[in-house]
Amino acid sequence: MTGNELRRRYLQFFQAKKHQLIPSASLVPENDATTLFTGSGMQPLVPYLLGKEHPLGQRLVNAQKAFRSQDIEEVGDNRHTTFFEMLGNWSLGDYFKREQLTWFFQFLINEVGLDPKRLYVTVFAGDEKFGLARDHQSAEIWQELFARQGIDAPIVAQPLNGLNQGRIFYYPAEKNWWSRAGEPGKMPLGEPGGPDSELFYDFGPDLGLHENSAWRNQACHPNCDCGRFLEIGNSVFMQYLKTKNGFTLLPKKNVDFGGGLERILAAANNEPDIFKTDLLWPIVSRLMDLSARSYVDQDQFAMRVIADHVRASVMLIADGVVPARKDRGYFVRRLLRRAIRFGHQLNIQGHFLSQLVPTIVEIYQAHYPDLSDKLPLITQVITDEEIKFHQALDRGMKKIAQLGKIDAQVSFYLYETFGFPFELTAEIAQEHGWTIDQKMLTKLKKAHQQQSRTASAGKFKGGLVDRNQTTTKFHTATHLLHAALRQVLGNQVEQRGSHITRERLRFDFSFHRALTDEEITRVEQLVNQWITADLTVYHQILPKEVALKAGALALFSEKYPDKVSVYTIGHDLKDDYISKEFCGGPHVTHTAEIGAPLKIKKEKSSAAGVRRIYMSYAS
Repeated sequence: MTGNELRRRYLQFFQAKKHQLIPSASLVPENDATTLFTGSGMQPLVPYLLGKEHPLGQRLVNAQKAFRSQDIEEVGDNRHTTFFEMLGNWSLGDYFKREQLTWFFQFLINEVGLDPKRLYVTVFAGDEKFGLARDHQSAEIWQELFARQGIDAPIVAQPLNGLNQGRIFYYPAEKNWWSRAGEPGKMPLGEPGGPDSELFYDFGPDLGLHENSAWRNQACHPNCDCGRFLEIGNSVFMQYLKTKNGFTLLPKKNVDFGGGLERILAAANNEPDIFKTDLLWPIVSRLMDLSARSYVDQDQFAMRVIADHVRASVMLIADGVVPARKDRGYFVRRLLRRAIRFGHQLNIQGHFLSQLVPTIVEIYQAHYPDLSDKLPLITQVITDEEIKFHQALDRGMKKIAQLGKIDAQVSFYLYETFGFPFELTAEIAQEHGWTIDQKMLTKLKKAHQQQSRTASAGKFKGGLVDRNQTTTKFHTATHLLHAALRQVLGNQVEQRGSHITRERLRFDFSFHRALTDEEITRVEQLVNQWITADLTVYHQILPKEVALKAGALALFSEKYPDKVSVYTIGHDLKDDYISKEFCGGPHVTHTAEIGAPLKIKKEKSSAAGVRRIYMSYAS
């Protein structure tokens, strides 16, 4: 089975169950200041999971692009990637456990063709401390589903006792509970959450506990990490609300399902190495051509890293993220430079990353047609970064010569300043007989990784930092700022992102040069003029084509559903308005609520062809 076929079958299966198809959101979150990247299918839907009405109704389905920067160091095994696609379906207060588990099981058996004897599931074991009961209902539903396939499915209360005793396993909250804050004890008051049920595919005992395995003396079970089992889907049942009196049932229960496209595809083909699926293998094949080496041993590890990192970079660049020293761009730069390093390990000469781009675009262009249009841009960005990194290598080598040594601190300095991969620094040190204190280097790495997770992982809070009155005011102000920039600079200006806190708003927009002092002053004047005018902020749910014909700006038109949320700011909806945009964020009802005056505190370059404005209250 191919990736395109699997994606299509999944979407059609749930559309037949009356789910409305929603397009993939951008990898750059819209109206979400808590995380740098879209890391799951549920992330763009958090406001609706928390009770906001979705324009398309209560049943939704999609295939969502996702990127998780915290997994960079994990790439190289047979299952981890930084970029992936999540197949997702949601019930917003409609169906619940029985429908969800039944449909997903049917999809895997009837559409994907998996052998039900290869499937194992986990459910929530309960938490007596918080009065949360075991999820007996899900366990019993799973038993019924397996029984229909002629499979006895005993339930195991202690999974570490081993596989032979069961097929359905109870796990504690650390494994089978979901909330934005984590386990029940970490949840704040007013936070929703609930048990989840994960499904695993068994590739067989030959893949698992071998003599070199770290788990060779432990009993094998779905969560043992021995390599035998692959999690392919997780159904979250959001049914509880944490209150000062404990956990109470939500009036509306939601289902949030996510399944990895690459992982389900690997199971469909009974292939434990996801890099051998058609979503990644063409990239590996191209690498074998470029390197004249085979996909084995250490070369296998290097090829996996390169294939993943360049694929992720292509997708991020297509969504507007370019290499930079910080924020989102830092991760693109890190991915590309790490890929270059592993290319050197394969003895690939010259600038080779850009040669992989057409292969990646060909894999994904059927489902993401915008990639073909962006092929020249993506290729140029990657080529430029390769050139810059080679220049950085020259500067780094001069710095090493100046210092006359490489220790742990120097190794980390070279990594942070010049983008030197640690492996490269280690090789140079070995050539000169220098010793790097690995414990110290590990300590520095861990501190850096923790900082990266806090910049990129985040906790989903439903859009803005906290959706309080100030952030809501600033969010509405971004619409006015966008309109003012287009009026002063021209309609070529388009929003490229925003980040809003209680202290200020940050707004990125497309423009080719720095603004003059006069232009900045004029933009400020317009924004404050519209705030003082106390314009009405209108909200409508419209068919997308109707909204576009009415003049609404669709900043990322390819990812909006057939019905959209539109905010219009002005004296009326038709003719006398200042701003009309697709938007799902919170807003004030009249511009005077924002307060005045607002002032542009800084204007600078954010990336090539993108400017950044910081704006806050003047006082």
